[in-house]
Amino acid sequence: MAYALQQLINGVTLGMIYGLIAVGYTMVYGIIGMINFAHGDIFMVGAFLSLIALTGLAGLGITAVPLALALTLIFAAGIAALYGWTVERVAYRPLRGSFRLAPLISAIGMSIVLQNFVQVSQGARVKPMPALLPGGIQLFQQDGFAVQITWMQIAIVVTTLLVLAVFTWLVTRTPLGRSMRACEQDLKMAGLLGIDTDRTISLTFVIGAALAAVAGLMFLMYYGVIDFFVGFIAGVKAFTAAVLGGIGSLPGAVLGGLLIGLIETFWSAYFSIAYKDVAAFAILILALIFMPTGILGRADVEKV
Repeated sequence: MAYALQQLINGVTLGMIYGLIAVGYTMVYGIIGMINFAHGDIFMVGAFLSLIALTGLAGLGITAVPLALALTLIFAAGIAALYGWTVERVAYRPLRGSFRLAPLISAIGMSIVLQNFVQVSQGARVKPMPALLPGGIQLFQQDGFAVQITWMQIAIVVTTLLVLAVFTWLVTRTPLGRSMRACEQDLKMAGLLGIDTDRTISLTFVIGAALAAVAGLMFLMYYGVIDFFVGFIAGVKAFTAAVLGGIGSLPGAVLGGLLIGLIETFWSAYFSIAYKDVAAFAILILALIFMPTGILGRADVEKV
């Protein structure tokens, strides 16, 4: 019981990170009907930007953890947003009127470019980072096993919930959110009604990239080590989460992220850890076979 509860805490923490990345996937798909295969590498870039910012702040003598994390979050999200804007302008906008596979192939090319750029600029070796928030709260102890939640896990969950709350308010209560929802329903009609669809799509990529950067900082804090290839695996798992929850559904993306995090964590705890990724991808296959629209997704309506 105690061991299962500990894995539940670990799974929720990991699922929050996957959920943040999955929101970026489902935002882009909801508006233009395409999967941004470079999104996982934007997450990786955000993690490296966070590491660079934390290292630079430590060199400047800024050692207060809350201040350092706040400045790092602003820096990483801002620069990652520029990367997201660049991906949209380079890989998607010029090919928006082309056949459907062209933007996907272009996005895969951008993914390879980002991976190699980080590999060349930062090196191929893994980059470690010491724990910023050591310690935690011991909940209870059973049969010599102590169940605890670390300060790092609390920070990740609280930060993720706050970011998602702000994003939900943005989508549901602001003019930009109304434009995004209009473009999701009918992109051509939204343009005819006076909405700047190019601006809305660009801002969608920007916001999704900023969320990915937040997830990158959370990932760096949680695992304490990153490399240039970390965005591929995390990106595929987040894509799995988006499909499982219902691609195009923001609550579904978060729910799918939580489910993938729990599946991966419990599989690692009770079965071979070497096959934890296989378990996550097997869920994607089963979801596509038995629930092609996902848990909270809705079937596409063909416009005639």
